[in-house]
Amino acid sequence: MKIIKDKAIIEDTWVHYSGEGDLPGGKIIVSLEVWQGTDFSGRTVGLQLEPDQHPKDIRNDLDKLELIAINFPTFNDGRGYSYAKILRDRFGYTKEIRAVGDVMRDQIFYMQRCGFNAYEVKVGRDINVALEAFEDFSVKYQVSTDEDLPLYRR
Repeated sequence: MKIIKDKAIIEDTWVHYSGEGDLPGGKIIVSLEVWQGTDFSGRTVGLQLEPDQHPKDIRNDLDKLELIAINFPTFNDGRGYSYAKILRDRFGYTKEIRAVGDVMRDQIFYMQRCGFNAYEVKVGRDINVALEAFEDFSVKYQVSTDEDLPLYRR
């Protein structure tokens, strides 16, 4: 599967693991429930947060996680934007934050502003078209994760 990471299309090296069946080799993304119930010592692990799972619940585990995936089960659920911003600004998380689920081109520019740097584009959508989202706007007026100063102070 291909994803967008750091404004480029790449082959995804992570596997989503539900907790059922044999544990796959390589890098895995697990749910909060699987994370809390399994010993992943010595493994490269990412965690997927659902909209009702706040980042404060994992802040003590952030140093053990190489990736945080935030699920957008529907287009109109915006809690994930806040979660990415909290992870970056409040908790200082510097590794990959990935948007998964109902991720479409129209959201990607704004997701980037909140701290996302990787995107699993919704199945059936053209990833090449989604990549163009980073060029939608040439000026950022307000402060955000990707801009320290408002336009009037630059």
